[in-house]
Amino acid sequence: MNSKHVPILLAATCLFLVSTINTNAQSSIDADPLLNELIVLKAKMIENNEINERYKIQLFYGTDLKEANKIKNEFKEKYKEWPSDIVFETPNYKVWIGDFRNKLEAERAFIELKKDFKSAIIFKP
Repeated sequence: MNSKHVPILLAATCLFLVSTINTNAQSSIDADPLLNELIVLKAKMIENNEINERYKIQLFYGTDLKEANKIKNEFKEKYKEWPSDIVFETPNYKVWIGDFRNKLEAERAFIELKKDFKSAIIFKP
């Protein structure tokens, strides 16, 4: 055998072995049939906001419902682009706004809101 052909033969052998190993590895993986069903279910839950992977901004936290309503109304007068809710977790009322897809989106809103609502905080419920 000519010494020029040795590197070519070696390279061809390596390629053959790698492609054989790769093909065998791919064909030996058996996915659970429920995997696709779970992926679809999770996508629906995220879409319906059942899995809360979004950020919110809290404007108020306290036991006074009147104050919570006052803050919410103040917010609604100045900012119409974000939804607002009053959430009750015994014994406190919380005014939450927004449903931001990522932290950057929440931070942009936070910068604007912080001017009017000094106790505002960003969080992920």
